Amino acid sequence: MSKPKLFSTHVLFEEPRKKLAEHFDVEYWTGGERPSRSEFLERVAGKDALVCLLTEKIDRETLDAAGPNLRIVANVAVGFDNIDVPACTERKVVVTNTPGVLDETTADFAWTLLMAVARRLVEGDHMARSGAWTKWNLDQLCGTDVWGKTLGIIGLGRIGRAVARRAAGFRMRIIYNSTTRAPEEIEKELKAEFRTRDEVFEQADFLSLHVPLNAATRGLVGAVELARMKRSAFLINTTRGPVVQEAALIEALERGIIAGAALDVFEREPLIPDGLRRDNVVLAPHLGSASIETRTRMALIAVENAIAFFAGKRPPTVLNPEALGQS
Repeated sequence: MSKPKLFSTHVLFEEPRKKLAEHFDVEYWTGGERPSRSEFLERVAGKDALVCLLTEKIDRETLDAAGPNLRIVANVAVGFDNIDVPACTERKVVVTNTPGVLDETTADFAWTLLMAVARRLVEGDHMARSGAWTKWNLDQLCGTDVWGKTLGIIGLGRIGRAVARRAAGFRMRIIYNSTTRAPEEIEKELKAEFRTRDEVFEQADFLSLHVPLNAATRGLVGAVELARMKRSAFLINTTRGPVVQEAALIEALERGIIAGAALDVFEREPLIPDGLRRDNVVLAPHLGSASIETRTRMALIAVENAIAFFAGKRPPTVLNPEALGQS
């Protein structure tokens, strides 16, 4: 019996490649850059399965190009704002993601950004590398303390909670706002105080965003929200770029409305406006989950979902079970 045909928009890693080879006739995108839209649509045609990254837009055009054989889209990401899930469901195309596996790694990186912007690490690195550092001085590149400050979290899901747990070692006060208030036992464990969204913006010394990108959160942080923040506060974003209105953030930075920002994601990735290329902004190219262990596990979860589906089993992280005819 012939194997199902699968297109993967990345070569993945050795372990998931071996698993795919056992179960699928696999075609990989091997280009150094992400595939162009036309190349992507050409490659997906006639495939039974698709393993993709968040850089690929899975919409009705994609489904039309793929044709009736496509049965599953396995997204190597937690977020799935790149996928039109209702359109997939209409066509009985199963959609899966990779939740849970990257929580701790992303929380680590949120703290990496927070510490770097607080202590002006990137500026110091540039000074040291360039040879501009010629002597030590008392007030040279003085940043701000992290310990004992107030950490504000918008979105206390798995990643938000992991970020909060790390704050205990810094004796920080933790305040948060989330669509659904956390259970009392979680608040006690984290010593986290539920506050209105406005109160979180107003009281936080460091404000970390951990919400999914959807209609309610797109543009969540704009001029009004930034104006509520302390002039000494920092914004940390490791979630999705469009959650923050970049034009408003640039203006807030230029006018000194907030002290700085640390950003791993951007409104129109990979484009970064020049207004964000400032000394008080730490920039990273979407590295939140970028450890070898975590990215390998993400790819494995996507592969395991595809294998389960064609084995007649429910994919472990299916997002639209109705496409399976199950609830």
